[in-house]
Amino acid sequence: MAEETLPPQLPDVPDDGIGGRMAENIMHFGRVLRRAGLPIGPGQVLEAIRAVSAVGFGSRGDFYWTLHSVLVNRRDQREVFDQAFHIFWRNPDILEKMMQLMLPDIGSSQDIPDAEEISRRVSEALSPGQNDSGEVQEQEEIEFDATLTWSAGETLATKDFEKMSSDEIKEALAAIKRMRLPILQVPTRRYRPHPTGSRVDMRRTLRAALRSGGGYIPLMKRERRYRHPPLVIVCDISGSMERYSRMLLHFMHAVTNDRDRVFTFLFGTRLTNITRYLRYKDVDAALEKVGEAVEDWSGGTRIGACIHDFNQNWSRRVLTQGAVMLLISDGLDRDEATGLHDEMDRLHKSCRRLIWLNPLLRYEGFEPKSVGIRAMLPHVDEFRTIHNLDSLRDLTRILSEPAPRQGESVMLPKDTAA
Repeated sequence: MAEETLPPQLPDVPDDGIGGRMAENIMHFGRVLRRAGLPIGPGQVLEAIRAVSAVGFGSRGDFYWTLHSVLVNRRDQREVFDQAFHIFWRNPDILEKMMQLMLPDIGSSQDIPDAEEISRRVSEALSPGQNDSGEVQEQEEIEFDATLTWSAGETLATKDFEKMSSDEIKEALAAIKRMRLPILQVPTRRYRPHPTGSRVDMRRTLRAALRSGGGYIPLMKRERRYRHPPLVIVCDISGSMERYSRMLLHFMHAVTNDRDRVFTFLFGTRLTNITRYLRYKDVDAALEKVGEAVEDWSGGTRIGACIHDFNQNWSRRVLTQGAVMLLISDGLDRDEATGLHDEMDRLHKSCRRLIWLNPLLRYEGFEPKSVGIRAMLPHVDEFRTIHNLDSLRDLTRILSEPAPRQGESVMLPKDTAA
């Protein structure tokens, strides 16, 4: 994970320890974090005040990490905390401008520099549209610059997971929970009895002839048995993919509990099989188990080494009977694609269909300039984006359709290809 940007200076602090306005400001900061979705209660706020009083104000880093150690207990909370801290303690002018937006005299959005862009969860938490009890106050809806607030005309389905507010994340998770994955059935080598089948079942026909005494021979038919192919999901959880990991884990949990023969793996610097943890019906219990099992969250990415581990130890176990594989990654490899070309070639030959889902495709000007992306692209059947609810719904549609024929792989558009 990249090192958080720390404020250049601290607010004025009274000489008599933690007294004065500092304790009150820490309390208000805790309320901002709670509105942004972090589970902050009165106990944690009091603990933060005690911690700051014990550590003191020797440096800006001490103050930041003291509050961080008390108020942050999960990896997905770091970015929200960092943005809220950056605005609340470093640049009070941004907060003042946001407060002025709710007044009748609204200033121009051009006064706000692009460098101060913040996430929707933090801007919503800092907005005065909620009182201290969390109840929404009645007020006239006004459309502002989307960087600092929300517009009623925005569509949840097309919004990037990264830019969703806490309430929108809850709605998106509820929509993901209701999703179903209608994977197209594929024929197997086995048959089953059927009265109007296309083939004659000789064994059952002879047995029926013996039972009839030989007077006539009834033709018994059979048809080919169809079955959903196994689904294998391999997802990147490195630092560059952290913002999407939470939503995609909920999607994997919904898919695992919706059908059988779903196998899920996470990788960053190492490969971890989390299939059995996602089979818990309670999503919170499942994600808690996943968090305990995975040790390389938000770190680097060694795609070639992890794919090699999968090919060596898992491909023959899970890539059977025409399995469909979803590879979720941005293709940014720390090892500069060492061995990635050969491993992807072997992986592609081991499954019926290999679909690469890359959130970087959400950018219109995307070009495969990374060494890892160029090494992976020739060995995938389809290359698509995954960054919002529409892309997830599009994935369910793709998997319910026949796979493209060899030589008709769905790749990048011509205007964005390398």
